[in-house]
Amino acid sequence: MKFSDLGLSSELSRAVADLGYESPTPIQEKSIPVVLMGRDILGSAQTGTGKTASFTLPMIDILASGRAKARLPRTLILAPTRELAAQVADSFEKFSVNNKLSMALLIGGVSFADQNAALSKGVDVLIATPGRLLDHFERGKVLLNDVKILVIDEADRMLDMGFIPDVERIVSLLPRMRQTLFFSATLSDDIQKIGSKFVMNPKIIEVAPPASTAETVAQHLIWTETKSKRQVLRDLLAVEQVKNAVIFCNRKRDISTLVTSLKRHGFSAVALHGDMTQSARLDALQKFKDGDVPLLIASDVAARGLDIAGLSHVFNFDVPMSAEDYVHRIGRTGRAGKSGRAFTIAAGKDDIKYIGAIEKLIGKPIPPIELDQASIVTAASTPAPADDDPQPDKKQKRKAKPGESAKKPAVPARKNRNRDDELPSPPDCQGSTMRETGHIPAFLTR
Repeated sequence: MKFSDLGLSSELSRAVADLGYESPTPIQEKSIPVVLMGRDILGSAQTGTGKTASFTLPMIDILASGRAKARLPRTLILAPTRELAAQVADSFEKFSVNNKLSMALLIGGVSFADQNAALSKGVDVLIATPGRLLDHFERGKVLLNDVKILVIDEADRMLDMGFIPDVERIVSLLPRMRQTLFFSATLSDDIQKIGSKFVMNPKIIEVAPPASTAETVAQHLIWTETKSKRQVLRDLLAVEQVKNAVIFCNRKRDISTLVTSLKRHGFSAVALHGDMTQSARLDALQKFKDGDVPLLIASDVAARGLDIAGLSHVFNFDVPMSAEDYVHRIGRTGRAGKSGRAFTIAAGKDDIKYIGAIEKLIGKPIPPIELDQASIVTAASTPAPADDDPQPDKKQKRKAKPGESAKKPAVPARKNRNRDDELPSPPDCQGSTMRETGHIPAFLTR
């Protein structure tokens, strides 16, 4: 199947082809025709499945006719983080190359004056984080009564970060006649309950089981002692053919410590977390994307929406305390059908509990491995998990696999090192029946 088979215009199909995309992903194949019909969507897709293009592409075609007025955006996309909002903006810029559409990005850490200047010219597409959008609204710089399409992206993350009250207030400012596209990594009961407030008679689209991990990601688990975790990470970086990698920590204060330790041992790394200024965050991301720095040490602020083409590895320096966060973290690699590798370093009794929860969620054990460095405590020496925490009986000896050599290797030559340290016809309508709300779905007004 081609993108042109989904009902997209020839100009847009050509732009997609020029970017090297040949066939739509499952979420794109199922969502694009529904969006073009004007239907509301309650959608679920795991990270790295092409979800952003599933709503940006049809929106570009819908916006091809019409013109925006000053301070009256025609469409609104809400994202939970600055990074995700910026990525959506990049997607619009790439795909709308053959269309004359205007766009504004409202995120924190960027000058209000520049954002106001863009709004005053009129924008077809407004991409924003909830807090910054409300700041502009309260200052009288943007009006929302001309929005025809609303996208709420990464709704589960909105919930986790406490943004739902802000989203509810924003939605109350929108016109009753609109199309709403509500996307989440999972469609839990809580998420569906929240979504029901914003959508009307939605088409429910799920392309993967909730919280599943991609088969393209090889997952591995290493048990060690807390004091040995940095040494284990350095040994992994040395034996793995790392082109580029995101290394996740649970606490922001640990990120700086790990960056300093890696640099001391000759590794090139940058930090990314929520306490950094926006300019510093963008600078770090750009260096990483350009390949100037191969290792990005991040908190979960980077776990969703961060799209790095060809990311070879993800390392969980800390086991995530939320099983869902594990799925989102390792979903940074193995995207778009490419292979990736994910390693989790575990230590202590708490991690036994967290690993058990992760394995229960993904429906399979994470294979433990051992390395033949003396500094690494093998899987055999891990504390015995509870009976309900699945662990494979057999140990696997990790052998480095040959792969393509990276132009900019992530690791230095091994020396004596110190020890410190993501067109079939749309299926029949699913979802809830019509409810008595103020929201009139767009397809009923056409």
